[in-house]
Amino acid sequence: MFGTGDRLLRQSQAVRQTALLEGFPEYLTHEARAAEIRLYEVGVMPGILQTTEYASALTARAVERGAITPEQGDERIALAATRQESLKRTPPPLVFVVLDESCLRRPVGSPATMDGQLARLVEFAAMPNTVLQVAPFDMGDRRPLNLPVTVLTLPDRSLMSYAESSQRGHLEREIASVLPMLTAYHQLQAEALSQASSVAMIEQLRKGTP
Repeated sequence: MFGTGDRLLRQSQAVRQTALLEGFPEYLTHEARAAEIRLYEVGVMPGILQTTEYASALTARAVERGAITPEQGDERIALAATRQESLKRTPPPLVFVVLDESCLRRPVGSPATMDGQLARLVEFAAMPNTVLQVAPFDMGDRRPLNLPVTVLTLPDRSLMSYAESSQRGHLEREIASVLPMLTAYHQLQAEALSQASSVAMIEQLRKGTP
């Protein structure tokens, strides 16, 4: 019934699907049209901010561990670039990013890779449609969120949140569940460093000072 070409196509599609968490492809369709994106990340730079070198270093380690195939790794790198390009649409979305300090201090790749990644953050903060803040370690128990989360505001002003477990991603559309998440995000922004102080911390790290 199916020729070899069709069988290989189905196999390649199956491999690609396992590279992304269940629920994430659906989330991407909403991210690509969102009017506002609010995200909080812990431990690793979010995909929409990763340089190619940073993404490649993360991917290489995942391939070494056998967590993904080289083909899946290539897909992840390409996906990060595609997501970043989507932020340049007209009109561009408003993008609010809060990074846990661990994102800045966790070494990924070479020192040059990390320096390039930190430079990308500074460039991002300078854009007219973005806000970048760092949630420092000394926030301690004042931190209202402990796990990564994204809240989208869609063009019709409806809200959606996205969070991941180790097995799958979960999209939440029920306003009763999303609003508390948005409230916690605003509380996080209020406690985090200002953008100016966040950029100053990033520049200090680039200079090798604590």
